[in-house]
Amino acid sequence: MLKHTTRPPIMLLAVAACLAPVRASESAFTLPESGGHVQGRVVLLAIDDQALRGRQGLTLTLTRPEVRREPVLVPERGNPSAPDAMASHFYGTVLRDQGKYRMWYYAVSPKEDAPEKLKQGPVCYAESSDGIHWTKPHLGQVEINGSKENNAMKLPDKTTQCVAVIRDDGDSNPARRYKMLYTALSDTWLFRPATSPDGLHWTAAADFPTGHFLEMGSFIRFEDHYIVHGQGAGKNSRGNPEGRQGYASTSTDFVHWDQDYRRSFRLPEPDDVSLRGLTGDYPQVHLGVGAASFGNVAVGLYGIWHNPPVGKRRQDGWYGAGLITCDLGLLVSDDGVHFREPVPGAVFISGQDSPVTPLPGGEDPTILCQANGILNVGSQTLIYHGRWRNATNTGKDYYAEIALATLRRDRWGALYLAEGAMEGMVWSAPITLPASGCTIALNASGADRISVELADENGTLLPNYSGKSRGAVRGDSGNAIAVEWVGKDLAELGGKTIRIKLALSDKSARLYAVYLDAKK
Repeated sequence: MLKHTTRPPIMLLAVAACLAPVRASESAFTLPESGGHVQGRVVLLAIDDQALRGRQGLTLTLTRPEVRREPVLVPERGNPSAPDAMASHFYGTVLRDQGKYRMWYYAVSPKEDAPEKLKQGPVCYAESSDGIHWTKPHLGQVEINGSKENNAMKLPDKTTQCVAVIRDDGDSNPARRYKMLYTALSDTWLFRPATSPDGLHWTAAADFPTGHFLEMGSFIRFEDHYIVHGQGAGKNSRGNPEGRQGYASTSTDFVHWDQDYRRSFRLPEPDDVSLRGLTGDYPQVHLGVGAASFGNVAVGLYGIWHNPPVGKRRQDGWYGAGLITCDLGLLVSDDGVHFREPVPGAVFISGQDSPVTPLPGGEDPTILCQANGILNVGSQTLIYHGRWRNATNTGKDYYAEIALATLRRDRWGALYLAEGAMEGMVWSAPITLPASGCTIALNASGADRISVELADENGTLLPNYSGKSRGAVRGDSGNAIAVEWVGKDLAELGGKTIRIKLALSDKSARLYAVYLDAKK
């Protein structure tokens, strides 16, 4: 259980109709094991051992992303009228929307009435034509040091933190087209909903939907649920203390949220209860899951928080100043709530891979931060993340910037032949095809050395789509290489439940993903 505040939960005053579940149609796939429906495309990722299962003779390796060393957005240090005069934190969001990139993030600056102290918030906005070079438009909404010429957004809370935004085209009300959850400081850190017709002018809910602490990491819509992820800290079912762990709350209408948070992703706690807790010297889950939804699958990052040993903690001020580091680990989920590591314990992006801009003449530890920063654009997967400088002086040297890492689209990890194996194979989970049928494509290298066969839901190979009639892969490397059946298409399998068998017979073959696209 998470720690409750003394403040009881207050119901939101807004009223909204619950979203109807997605229904099967000409373009909808059904996933029999979960009962879920997916419009348009099903994505089977190599890192997803539930979607691609029964692996024999294969090994999974994670792809190392390419990190841009220079930040893409930095604070306006020295500008007393800038909301981010100290730090630009990517406890935030990037969307590709309206022909441009749009970013929401949170700022830190000196307090106007006490410059030696830090002000967390407000929420800020930036936009870009290429995702690398960003501008901060003057929105005229918030006055700072006598000026409204800044990019701050007006919200009712004095102290704010993480901001996560989605564009929700499934909501028929244009005033609710953009949905935001942000954390604000009340008795503790709580998340609060807001809606907007344009992503710039926001109407916040009358109050907080729960009274439970949550330091937010991300906000997604997965099928017919809204899901918020974050970091909780409290006690387990036996009343023993815990460190930072990942929790989630869900909603079907964006108004009413789970009052008891769900366990989303966890790292092991020490057997010795006396060693547990927020300051414990063991890896902890910072900010929960920074997730992105891709229809039937969600991919996420989590912060791997490293506290200093007891004997090295600071006795003055914050115990971890100049000492704590945080890397990013990779996660995957088939329901948007419960996540797992494709390769347990693996670091996906480290502070050494993506170091924060150092102070002149020095080098402080980097704390990497994840949020709503994963998106596919063209042939690339973009991974925006925060770099927080953990300076020894947490006052004047406080600093954070926003960074970018990239992959070839959906190439989070690859399945390939294990050492000594002559052939390897993997099966998909059962998938019920749309009535119109579908096409199948591979994201792979050495794709012409990958065999593709179809079976019924019990795994019995279909004669017209296996053996000598198996699919032909015409291409070596690409993000979406078509699989073809000579003289046939998959229309005759429309409405039927199938499984896909993939066999790799060459060490050069790498399978990253399989795509099933409904025929229009």
